[in-house]
Amino acid sequence: MIRLHASLERRLAVLFPRAREREQFVTGIIEDTLMNQPERTEPLPEAIGGTLHLFTDGGSRGNPGEAAIACILEDPARGITLREHAERIGVETNNVAEYRALIEGLKLAEDCHPNRLVCHLDSELIVKQLNGEYRVKMATLEPLHRDVQELSMFFPDVVFRHIPREDNYRADALVNKALDANPSRPHVPRASDGGQMRFGI
Repeated sequence: MIRLHASLERRLAVLFPRAREREQFVTGIIEDTLMNQPERTEPLPEAIGGTLHLFTDGGSRGNPGEAAIACILEDPARGITLREHAERIGVETNNVAEYRALIEGLKLAEDCHPNRLVCHLDSELIVKQLNGEYRVKMATLEPLHRDVQELSMFFPDVVFRHIPREDNYRADALVNKALDANPSRPHVPRASDGGQMRFGI
C-alpha cells in the first residue's frame, strides 16, 4: 500500500473499512491519473543519488510585508549548483516565507532522487520545529509544517540544519534580488485589520 498522510488514511478508512478496498481505490486513482497525463517531451532529470545540499531562505520587508523566497540545490561531490530558484510571494511574514522557500526547495530536490538531502536554513525557529524541539503554535505555520513533512517522505533521509545567516549568503542574495526587481509600496493595514499593525510569525 502506498504510504499516505495519516489524515488521508483516516478518511479512507471511513469510506472503505477493508484494507483491500482502500488499496484498489487508491491504485485506481493513480492509474487513471497516469493514463491521462500527456507524454513528456523534455528529458527526465538525471537520477543523481548520493548526498545533495539544499540552501533555502525567505524574507519579508515589513513582517508582514512584501516577501520572497529562494532555494539553491548543490551537489557537493561534484562541487556544482544543480538548480536555483527565487520568486516573490506577495505579502507574508518572515517565517511563512522561510517555510515556503523550503517547500519549493524540496520540490526541486525531489526530481534529483538523492539518497540523502541536507537542508540548510538560517531560521533557528523553523529548524527546531522541523526537528521536533519546538511545537508549531501559529495556525498559519501548521499547514506549511505538514507540507514539509509530507514532502520529506519522498526522500530516504532528510536532515534539517541551522546555519548562520552569513553562511547562507547566496540564498539571502537571491531573496533580496527578487524583492529589488519589482519594488512596491510598503504594506499598509486595511480597514478590516482594525486599523492596527499586525505582526505575524
